[in-house]
Amino acid sequence: MTKMLVISPEVCTGCRTCEVTCSLAHEAKFSPNVSRVTVYSWEEEGISVPMMCVQCEDAFCQNVCPTHAITRDSATGALLVSKAACIGCKLCVQACPFGGSAYDAASKQILKCDLCGGDPKCAKYCPSKALQYVDANKANTGRKRAYAARLKPANQGVNR
Repeated sequence: MTKMLVISPEVCTGCRTCEVTCSLAHEAKFSPNVSRVTVYSWEEEGISVPMMCVQCEDAFCQNVCPTHAITRDSATGALLVSKAACIGCKLCVQACPFGGSAYDAASKQILKCDLCGGDPKCAKYCPSKALQYVDANKANTGRKRAYAARLKPANQGVNR
């Protein structure tokens, strides 16, 4: 069963629990600067969106890495960065169209979501459930249903 992180910005409160939980899990400190997830907020619109590596199937970051430091975990599907192999060139950061990786100058390492080994703490502790780690097929079904509901005529329901 393939799982994926699903982001629901419509329920994100902008609390940033995901950021501090991530930094605690990976760096043993509460510091959003070293989190693998970043919450972007637009105050006037009242929208917050947690952003992190989306674990692309054909990942630009992996393709441009000159030392092959980025590999895919066969159990979780996460793209992992080998600290030993990474030379800090930051090509992966530049190549990602979603801004899914970052470079931490203090530790001289690439910061990239590794799905916490299959138990993403950001999703586990998100109080609003804006981040959820779910079966990929279930996530897709949910998106289809939500989209269909927006398209349905006002007097009809969605069957299924």
